[in-house]
Amino acid sequence: MSELPTLEEIRRVPKVLLHDHLDGGLRTGTIVDLARECGHELPTYDPDALGAWFREAADSGSLERYLETFAHTVGVMQTRDALVRVAAECAEDLADDGVIYAEVRFAPEQHTAQGLSLDEVVEAVLEGFRLGSAAPDGGTRIRVGTLLTAMRHQARSMEIAELAVRYRDLGVAGFDIAGAEAGYPPTRHLDAFEYLQRENAHFTIHAGEAFGLPSIWQAIQWCGADRLGHGVRIIDDITVPPDGEAKLGRLAAYVRDKRIPLEMCPTSNLQTGAALSIAEHPIGLLRRLYFRVTVNTDNRLMSGTSVSREFAELVDAFGYGWDDLQWFTVNAMKSAFIPFDERLALINGVIKPAFAQMRQPA
Repeated sequence: MSELPTLEEIRRVPKVLLHDHLDGGLRTGTIVDLARECGHELPTYDPDALGAWFREAADSGSLERYLETFAHTVGVMQTRDALVRVAAECAEDLADDGVIYAEVRFAPEQHTAQGLSLDEVVEAVLEGFRLGSAAPDGGTRIRVGTLLTAMRHQARSMEIAELAVRYRDLGVAGFDIAGAEAGYPPTRHLDAFEYLQRENAHFTIHAGEAFGLPSIWQAIQWCGADRLGHGVRIIDDITVPPDGEAKLGRLAAYVRDKRIPLEMCPTSNLQTGAALSIAEHPIGLLRRLYFRVTVNTDNRLMSGTSVSREFAELVDAFGYGWDDLQWFTVNAMKSAFIPFDERLALINGVIKPAFAQMRQPA
């Protein structure tokens, strides 16, 4: 056993993923197959070259080029068969990486261009997750919950919220809003959030990725978010003197005191400019200050990443050991949108025993 966890060792421990976009994690070979079937034009039809194109576009610093990548993934996800395949492969890929529980989000309204209804889109994705989660012995390799996302620049959030409630006993774990934060505050969708609260439904909000503290404040105090998607800009409310202890502003203190989960995605944050390097990412300080930090992938294809790779990057940057990786994993499991007893069973019955075994001398 190495002194610090290696990527291969990390792959062997159970992991939990809360922030992953279905349309950001396709296999490049699948994109090529589906594009040929539906006549969608790609930059290249060589899967390896296409993967390099996606990562280069995402790393370019150009928002226009970054958004173009999703035009190609969403563009080939417009039929039931395509959605079933993509969702099944997503579950398989996450299970192969050692993820035992995941919440994968997608925006149903983006997959209706060829006539599918919102219900048909959701049912196709749920079927794909069911197929991809199945183990050869008839059990399950991974449990996948779905988060239904509404786009903050559109006006369908109430419709998507009602859809999430309608399917919550069939595999939909919660609701989310995503899209550009600047100019599209979460308070534009208050009716949807108030409806979800009345229905005792869970929801997370993309906030504090690009826009800053006002976005976080509105998501929590006006909208009542259970979790924050990214939330990385909470660092703006923390002062660290050169020779003193960190001082938390009222919002940062509230987020920490209330144990509001932060769905952090380190590699993705580098691509969007929220941090200059993993070593400079706010996750290091937030972990030291015991915020409820979780580690996520955001868009596995665009970032060329996995949960194991995100952990390995943090090990390299901060020298994290098994105790740290277990802490992140338990945080995520505690924050999942499933019943408490089911979370506890996975923490005590699967996660902690596996990490304990990794700590044993070779």
